[in-house]
Order: sequence, then structure tokens, then C-alpha cells
Amino acid sequence: MRGRRPKPTRIKALTGNPGKRPLNPHEPRPEPALPDCPPELGPLAREEWARICVDLVKLNLVTRLDRGVLATYCAAYGFWVEALQQLQKFGTMVKSPTGYPIQSPYLAIANRQADLMVRVAAEFGFTPASRSRISAPPPDQLPLLDLTRDDYEQGNSTD
Repeated sequence: MRGRRPKPTRIKALTGNPGKRPLNPHEPRPEPALPDCPPELGPLAREEWARICVDLVKLNLVTRLDRGVLATYCAAYGFWVEALQQLQKFGTMVKSPTGYPIQSPYLAIANRQADLMVRVAAEFGFTPASRSRISAPPPDQLPLLDLTRDDYEQGNSTD
């Protein structure tokens, strides 16, 4: 059965639950924590990692489990920047080996990486549209879903 991908419970709680469907009480809730930057990332990707992780940690939106997805975003960013630099250097049209003008291969690379970045960015709430669907509590209130496992079991036990 296909359809929309399910939203994580944390996002449902932040955006509201207009359908009033029950939230998944058994969804894993890993501790917010900054994952280590993968050593495989290039310099531009590492800079992007450092830049975005500051805000992700402040908002408790990143866990150690998110390392691969976050690395994918940062790697795509690095490749995108490299492709843009080459486009600025050589232009969007280049000569083929036969002498005819063709679209620069760097343009296709930049477009693919931009598409990948936008898809992953929406998962983390980096885009304006994805942020508009999230309603964070005021800073003076406790973070939403910041329950310990004991609190959850005491409040939702079916005994």
C-alpha cells in the first residue's frame, strides 16, 4: 500500500494532529546528541557539517542515528559547491570533442546535488516550507516529548 510517507511522531506532535489519529507510543526516541563528523567528508562538506550542527543541536533535532543522512546532505552540499565553482569558471555551455556546444556536465551535477540537498533538508526542517509546518514551544517551556522512559511508562501504562 503506497501513499504519503508517515511523519515521525515528534514532527506530528510539533505540527499538530488534525486527524486525531493516535500517535505511535512505541516509536524509538533516541537521545538528541551531536554525531561525529565522518572522516570521509571533504573540506567543504565538513564546513557545512559544522555550520548546521550548531543549530540542529540547539533545537534537539539531531541524534547519533542521523549521522548518515546528515553526512549525505553535507556531501551533496560539498559537491554542489564544487560544481558551481566549475560552472563559474567554464560556463554552462562547453564545446564537445566534435566542436559543437553542449551543456556543461557540471550543470547536471549541480542540479542533482541541489535536488538531493532539498530532499534531505526537508527531513531536518532546513527549508522554509518544512519549518512552517513545525510549531516549537516557547523557550521558557519544556521541550516537547522530553520525557524519560520512566515518565512515559508511568503515564501511559495499560496495567
